[in-house]
Amino acid sequence: MNVRTLGPEGLTVSAVGFGCMGMSQGYGPADDAESIATLHRAIDLGVTFWDTAMSYGRGHNEQLLGRALAGRRDEVVLATKFGIIRGDDGARRVDGRPENVRAYCEASLARLGVGHIDLYYQHRVDPQVPIEETVGAMAELVAEGKVRHLGLSEASPGELERAAATHPISAAQYEWSLWWRDIEDDVLPTARRLGIGLVPYSPLGRGFLAGAVSTDALGADDFRLGDPRFQDESLERNQALATEVRRLAAEREVTPAQLALAWLLAQGEDVVPIPGTRRAARLAENAASAEIVLSPADLDRLEAAVPRSAWSGDRQSFAAHRTARTV
Repeated sequence: MNVRTLGPEGLTVSAVGFGCMGMSQGYGPADDAESIATLHRAIDLGVTFWDTAMSYGRGHNEQLLGRALAGRRDEVVLATKFGIIRGDDGARRVDGRPENVRAYCEASLARLGVGHIDLYYQHRVDPQVPIEETVGAMAELVAEGKVRHLGLSEASPGELERAAATHPISAAQYEWSLWWRDIEDDVLPTARRLGIGLVPYSPLGRGFLAGAVSTDALGADDFRLGDPRFQDESLERNQALATEVRRLAAEREVTPAQLALAWLLAQGEDVVPIPGTRRAARLAENAASAEIVLSPADLDRLEAAVPRSAWSGDRQSFAAHRTARTV
C-alpha cells in the first residue's frame, strides 16, 4: 500500500484508509467475528489508517477495534472522534465544551485499549462553543501524549482558520465523492492554504457508486432509506449516472468502486479516502484502487459523463458544515 502525508506535522497514513462505522451502525446488522477478521485483513493489505468515533454504536465500534488491535497496535494509525452524543432514543446532540474533552478522550482510550490516539477529531463543531476553546482543550491532550495529531470533521472554512491558529490541524474530514462535491467550492482551497489534509468519508456515496445498493434490499434500520439521494426521481437520475460510472470502469477494466476511489486519489496527494465495508473481499477491492493512475483524459471523461451538477438530491448528514452555520 502506498502512503500519503497529512497536515503540517507530517502524519503518514495508508493512501486508502478504512472507515469502520458500518461495523456498528447505519447499515443493518453486522457480525463482530466477520468484522474483526476484515480488520485483520486490512492490516495484512496495508490499509492501516482506521477511522472510528465514540458515537458509532455508542461505543461499540471503539470496543470492536480494540479487540482487533490486541497485539497489533503499532501497525495501525488510529483515528477516533468525539462530540456527537447519542441518546438511548437515537437522538443526537453536539458537545464541544472544553471541560468535557478530556473525559471523552479517556473514555475512548479505555474502549480502544490503547495508550494514545494518533488522530483525534472533533466530530462536529459545537455552535455554542468557540472553536478555539475546544481545540485548546484538545491541544492539552497532545501535550500530555494522549493524542498525537488533531483533526476536525465538517468544519466551515472560517472554523478551519480559527482552529489552525490555535493548534496545527492535520486532517479535515468531509463527505466527498463523485456524487457529492460541495467542499470543492470553499473548504478545499482553505484547507490547502492551511496545509490541512483531506479525509473524505462516504467516498463511494454510501455504496451507491460501487453498484452494490438496491433500495429494495435495504433493511428497515438502514439509514440510507431516509437519504434524499436514494429516493424517488433523485434515485432514478442517480442510477443513470451510476450506470455511466460502471461503463467507464469496465473500459478501464476496474470496478466502479475502484474508479470512484481512484478519482478521489487523483484530486491531490493530500487526499486520503476512508471507504467502509464489513467484508474482506470488498476491502481488497478498495485497497487496490491505490494502484490505479487516472490520466487527464480519464478524468475529463468522468467529468463529462457524470458532472457535479448532474447528481440529484440533497444529502443527509447530521450537523454538516453547511447546516445553519457560516462562521
